[in-house]
Amino acid sequence: MGCCASSFLAETHPEKDHLNKPQVLHPPPSSAVIDSPAVAAGGGGGVGGGVPSFSEFSLSDLKAATNNFSSDNIVSESGEKAPNLVYKGRLSNRRWIAVKKFTKMAWPDPKQFAEEAWGVGKLRHKRMANLIGYCCDGDERLLVAEYMPNDTLAKHLFHWENQTIEWAMRLRVALYIAEALDYCNSEGRHLYHDLNAYRVLFDEDGDPRLSCFGLMKNSRDGKSYSTNLAYTPPEYLKNGRVTAESVTYSFGTVLLDLLSGKHIPPSHALDMIRGRNIILLMDSHLEGNFSTEEATAVVGLASQCLQYEPRERPSTKELVATLSPLQPKPDAPSYVILGIPKHEEAPPTPQRPLSPMGEACSRMDLTAIHQILVMTHYKDDEGTNELSFQEWTQQMRDMLESRKRGDFAFRDKDFKAAIDCYSQFIDVGTIVSPTVFARRSLCYLLCDQPDAALRDGMQAQCVYPDWPTAFYIQSVALAKLNMHTDAADMLNEAASLEEKKHRGGGKGS
Repeated sequence: MGCCASSFLAETHPEKDHLNKPQVLHPPPSSAVIDSPAVAAGGGGGVGGGVPSFSEFSLSDLKAATNNFSSDNIVSESGEKAPNLVYKGRLSNRRWIAVKKFTKMAWPDPKQFAEEAWGVGKLRHKRMANLIGYCCDGDERLLVAEYMPNDTLAKHLFHWENQTIEWAMRLRVALYIAEALDYCNSEGRHLYHDLNAYRVLFDEDGDPRLSCFGLMKNSRDGKSYSTNLAYTPPEYLKNGRVTAESVTYSFGTVLLDLLSGKHIPPSHALDMIRGRNIILLMDSHLEGNFSTEEATAVVGLASQCLQYEPRERPSTKELVATLSPLQPKPDAPSYVILGIPKHEEAPPTPQRPLSPMGEACSRMDLTAIHQILVMTHYKDDEGTNELSFQEWTQQMRDMLESRKRGDFAFRDKDFKAAIDCYSQFIDVGTIVSPTVFARRSLCYLLCDQPDAALRDGMQAQCVYPDWPTAFYIQSVALAKLNMHTDAADMLNEAASLEEKKHRGGGKGS
């Protein structure tokens, strides 16, 4: 189940990927900022360390992730009729992704496509389904984003089966999408193409997010709007141009969707608003379970957004300022309001009895794991490197001295010093030690760097593919990254390998 670190590095930290050949296609000079800590954390209100840095993917990686772009993996609402299909996929590091596959030669110039993708890839925010990569290969043009597992706003509003979306969540959707648009504006990305209820997605916790795909046109010279002309900003009909004010107009149509539970043409809705038929505009499925005062405020905001003259429409900051006070359940988790199961926060019960190492990892008891690794020392490295007398150089002595200093620091719980010493040993690369990778992985965990810890666990597995400790350490890193189901799978696989080794008299964990 585990995987080597090279693909994980390429997907999360391309600037550190010395294992793969460079693949980035002419990124603009400013792209270096994508891997800065501030951007990775989303700036003011970002997503934290769980979102990978932006990078280029190979076509073979995306084919493997999507089962060769199988029709079973299509998640576009309009299915195979959509001009640019979106597929669900899973990378070798077990991260779920959404892949947008453009029609053949939609973007003829690969450099233009790459530059646009890198521009969007700089954005990182908790209100967005963030772009994490792209692919240019021959005629293929693909975008890769975070996968959102709980459907679109359109599905919850227009095609619900068990329960309609309640008023508090409708207001939360309006606020969160306004915040996403305001963030994009603040980062210089003023244009969002074809904003509608299909562009609003719900993540694993039920939080609404704005799809990053709308920040790029469907093609370099194609139309910005694919919806019925009745929902298109009037200025776009006149000159074919999208402006920041056009995005506000489209946001107004989303507000109408939230109010009515139907897709009402703006002209018809405005007639109802002018006639003060607000109750007629409201979704009857809400059965009166909404605040008339809040509804009136949202209707007024929608009316402002849908003004014929672009200059009369509110700014994104004004949208946020109007919607922020209209939140009836600000402290309720989104999954509760949306009526979906809570995202799993604890790993499932292990499928087999665990050894002391397994127990420590299942409890995420880093102190106990440290004690076990200190006691085990290097017995599991036997046979992974055989050195001849001729290879015993001064460089080798220096390298082993670095490892020895790292071992002392590791034993004395000076984990930052241990990372530095072990890194000197690893960077020389003459001897490859799975134990050093495991020890440095634990040091990273103790320094709150789970991404780096996971990479080292994967490297240990590459060196010694059936070593339970490599899987155990990965399970802890995955749990720290809130990938709890994957962590439980990894823990069970480690226990299974450990059981086989004990039965066969092989190396222990």
